[in-house]
Order: sequence, then structure tokens, then C-alpha cells
Amino acid sequence: MNSEINYKNNPLHGVGLKNLLVEIVDHYGFEILFAYLNINCFKTNPSIDSSVKFLKKTDWAREKIEVFYLYEFKNLPKASSEQFSLSPRDRVIPEGQSPGEPAELSLEDAERLRAKREAKSAEREQGARHRSDKSNDPWGNWKAKSKR
Repeated sequence: MNSEINYKNNPLHGVGLKNLLVEIVDHYGFEILFAYLNINCFKTNPSIDSSVKFLKKTDWAREKIEVFYLYEFKNLPKASSEQFSLSPRDRVIPEGQSPGEPAELSLEDAERLRAKREAKSAEREQGARHRSDKSNDPWGNWKAKSKR
């Protein structure tokens, strides 16, 4: 970690993972967390202790819950591209900005968001498949193969 980071402007500074999770679960509940984050520890026999145990072992899931904490629960403005490249624990908020009230979330909104993400994912997958079809043949004969 960079020692120049001003941790006073980081809402995650000094907040343990368990405390963070307790705050979010008390406000939203496990059902909303699963609906928005799609992390199975919030659906299958959810508890604070088992979720903390899982999140401590799994970096991607921990970062996902920390981002949720910052931008949904603390309702901070979205990170700049420079801050976005950092892990949530290393991000700082600009001077003059402060956390707001938690965002109002619902299961219906989560379902719409999930559908939107699935559509984007399918679109990306189709584009990747199209690009890989062209790159399979080092001689550029992909058109000839597709006509057969």
C-alpha cells in the first residue's frame, strides 16, 4: 500500500469486515445482498460469521461487498477512473464529499439490474465469439471456412 494515501478520506479506514457486514445486513438484509451481489454466502444458510469467513478467503467477493458498502450503503459518488483502478480499501473520496444516506434498494430493482447485466454479458460474449472466429485461422481464411 502507498503510504501517501490519506486514509482520513476513506470510509473503509478503520472499519472491520465484520462491522461493515453487520451494518449492511442490519439495513438491507441477506436477501437484498444476494439479489444485488449474487454471492452465495448470502443465500445458503446466511449468517454474519459464515459470510465473514468466506469473504476473508475470497478477494473478489470481499471487494464486491466493499464496493457495495461505499457506493450503495454510504451512497458516495462513483469513483474516478484513477480511483476505480485501486482496490476499495485504497480509494479515497475527494475533499468536500461525504457519505450520504443509504440507497433505497428493492428486489424488483435488483431483478432489472440482473437482466441488464445478463444482456451486456451476452453481448460481450457474442462479440468475443465473433472475434475469435476470425482469429482462429492464422492465414485469414475465416470467410472461406464459414461458407462451407
